[in-house]
Amino acid sequence: MNEMNTAASDSDDLHAWNAAQVLEAFRTLDLSPVEYLEALRDRIEESEEKVNAVTEILDDAWSHARRAEDEYLTAARSCGADAKTATRSRPLLGLPVAAKEKHAIAGRTLTQGLLSERDTLADADSVVIARIRSAGGHIHIRTTTPEYSCASFTRSQLWGVTRNPWDLEHSPGGSSGGSGAALAAGYAPLATASDIAGSTRLPAAFTGTVGFKAPYGRVPGAPPLSLDWYRGDGPLARSVADAALLTTVLAGPHPGDHSTVPAPDSAGILQAASTPVESLAGTRVALCMTLGDFDPTADTRANTARVATALQEAGAIVEEVELPWTVERLWAAAATHLGHNLGAAMREATEGAEEALSAYTRYFMEKTTAAAELRSFHEGLALEAQIQAELAQAMKGFDVLLCPTSAVPGLRADEEYLDGIRYTGGNGEVSRPEYWQSHMTVPFNIANRVPVLAVPSGFTGAGLPTGVQIVGHPYDEVSAFRVGAAVEQLLPWPKTAPAHLHTSGR
Repeated sequence: MNEMNTAASDSDDLHAWNAAQVLEAFRTLDLSPVEYLEALRDRIEESEEKVNAVTEILDDAWSHARRAEDEYLTAARSCGADAKTATRSRPLLGLPVAAKEKHAIAGRTLTQGLLSERDTLADADSVVIARIRSAGGHIHIRTTTPEYSCASFTRSQLWGVTRNPWDLEHSPGGSSGGSGAALAAGYAPLATASDIAGSTRLPAAFTGTVGFKAPYGRVPGAPPLSLDWYRGDGPLARSVADAALLTTVLAGPHPGDHSTVPAPDSAGILQAASTPVESLAGTRVALCMTLGDFDPTADTRANTARVATALQEAGAIVEEVELPWTVERLWAAAATHLGHNLGAAMREATEGAEEALSAYTRYFMEKTTAAAELRSFHEGLALEAQIQAELAQAMKGFDVLLCPTSAVPGLRADEEYLDGIRYTGGNGEVSRPEYWQSHMTVPFNIANRVPVLAVPSGFTGAGLPTGVQIVGHPYDEVSAFRVGAAVEQLLPWPKTAPAHLHTSGR
């Protein structure tokens, strides 16, 4: 960019900038989209051999970056050095975004992490990709997932093991683990994700990033699974404001998905995500440390309490509440639902290719199939209705619910957890027959009209990030983002993992 300033371009930490910082520098001509893309590519080259979060680097990102650079220069010449007004209609102009591989890109592979689908090509962009491009953004990398997005760790026979930049022995979570790892490693300022049982929020917690599970129907998906009310696409980011920005780009009805509902109050969400912490005064926060009988680790409990205390000291009214849930009842409902929906889709997609699947994928299908055979679809609905009513009662009189994202701060990258999980909870030793019973996300897929913003809450003694969920009432995104913005201001978190963590060791 011949007419740009040089202050930003000389910075050696561009990879750690938030999307809002990058876009501001583009608009003021302090940073070239091409130079920014070069900085991200350097970061990927430096770290990817160890992190393994990228399935594909898109070479056409350079042409997108050059076109965006030309647009900013043209706007500046015609509208003055500040090109904000001229580029307002394209809020992501020039911004590289990492895309979860399951989000289809026309003419490129669409494998869902399955060896048997390695030659399958997408015939059209998914709505998520199309909306990013319409907003001026471009996809520069695609990110790893577990097979068919069915695990909360990220590994597959197709791509291998993806590792957490904070600790290479641990997973970045799943199923959007590649996206979370890419953000934490400094590969991108924004990433796409999806969530059917915690697949956005768990990577956010495990990698120290921000994930938003939008209420069902806000973000269009691909049929027929878009009709599954547990699921939804959305953003991963490094700040609350960035997550809000990508949410407003992705949300809103689409004729290809008749489950979509009207877009939320975009201006309200963006304003809430940057609201001064003083506005928190009087906000009523329900704190639930265990969501029934989950037993978070001592570090997770301490970090969640730290968030609650900070909110209370800032003027929020924080009160502890109880929920009558049990892990067994929640997962009975979820496994029944998944067996009748996702599990059935997986069985159909992998028929005849079962031997090419990882053990954890076959295990997931077996467990969910058994649950669907044990309970009818209607029996599952009855369980879900009860769980939803109990959540509504617990949140009555409060603006949001605050709870941990996961009872454990991470999963080992090289394990498949076929024998369940054992860990030390706050009340002693815990043994769960299914490893996913250590995660506290699925209740809010069962009650999937609620928005959930997942933000960092601190670190364990061993240096792993932990996270909390901020749960709003059905379709009340503004409250979740307002409280999330307050947490970020009160307890700011590192935006990327330090380079020495994810470039040493293995």
